[in-house]
Amino acid sequence: MFSELTTWFDENGRDLPWRRPGTPPWHILLCEVMSQQTPVARVVPAWLEWTERWPAPRDLAEAGPDDVLRAWKSLGYPRRALRLRECAIAIVENHDGAVPSSEAELLALPGIGSYTAAAVVSFGFGGRALVLDTNIRRVIGRLHGQALPPPSLTAPERARAASLLPEDALESVAWNAATMELGALVCTARSPRCDACPIAEWCEWRAADYPPDRFAHRRRTQAWEGTIRQARGAIMAALRASHAPVPVAVLRRADPSRIDDALAGLLADGLVVRVDDEVALPGSLGS
Repeated sequence: MFSELTTWFDENGRDLPWRRPGTPPWHILLCEVMSQQTPVARVVPAWLEWTERWPAPRDLAEAGPDDVLRAWKSLGYPRRALRLRECAIAIVENHDGAVPSSEAELLALPGIGSYTAAAVVSFGFGGRALVLDTNIRRVIGRLHGQALPPPSLTAPERARAASLLPEDALESVAWNAATMELGALVCTARSPRCDACPIAEWCEWRAADYPPDRFAHRRRTQAWEGTIRQARGAIMAALRASHAPVPVAVLRRADPSRIDDALAGLLADGLVVRVDDEVALPGSLGS
C-alpha cells in the first residue's frame, strides 16, 4: 500500500510552493497555520507574501500587530495572525530565533497545537511524526470502514493511524504527504473518486458498499450570511483598508443589528482597540 500511494503522489501531487526542497521549517509552520480551515488556493498568495516579507521568525517578531493583521487580509480567523506573531516572539526569546525541532517544544509555542507541531516536525525537519489533519483522518477512517472520522480525534483512531505510519523517518514523511494529498484530491468528503484511488483495494469502506456516516447527527455546518462572523469580517476589512481610526457609527451602517456584538468580541480577542467612539487595529493608534 505504501508503494502504491507514494507512487501516485509522485505522479499526481500538486506543485505547492512549500513542498519544494529546502523550504525552511518557519515557512512550513506559516503554511500549516494559514491552512487551518482555509482553502489552499487562498493560502498560496498569502504564504508567498508572508515568507518574502517575514522570512524568519525574528522578522515577524519585530512587525507591528496592525501590519500583521493587514497582511492577513481575508484568510479568516484573524486571531491566527496575532498568534503567529506571538509564536515568532517566543521563538526569538526562547530558541534564539530558530524554530524548535521537537513536538514538545513546538507545542509550548503560542497557537501551536498537536497537528501543527507534528506537521512541522514531519515536513519541516523530516522527522517521524503522526500527522493527522482532516484529510489524513478521512483516508485512514475509510481504510477501516468509516465514511468519515469522528468529529473529535479519539484514542482508538490515533492508534490505528499510528499502526500505519512507517517506522523509517523519510518514509513517514512521504506517507503523511501522500495520504494528505489523497484526501484532498481523491478521497474527498462528499464526492470520493474511488476509480482513481491507488489504494482502493485496501479500503474497507468501499468493500462494505459505502456505509453511511454514523456521526452525521453530530456534525454542524457553520452558517455565514447574517452571522456575527460575517459582521466581524466586515469590521476587520474596514479597519485593514483604513490607516486612520474608523468611527463606530460608520461601521454600524453596514449591519446595525450585529456590529456592536461583533465589535465586543473583537475587542475581547485583542483584534481591535477602541478609543471613545473610534476603533482601529492594535498598534496603529498614535503611530
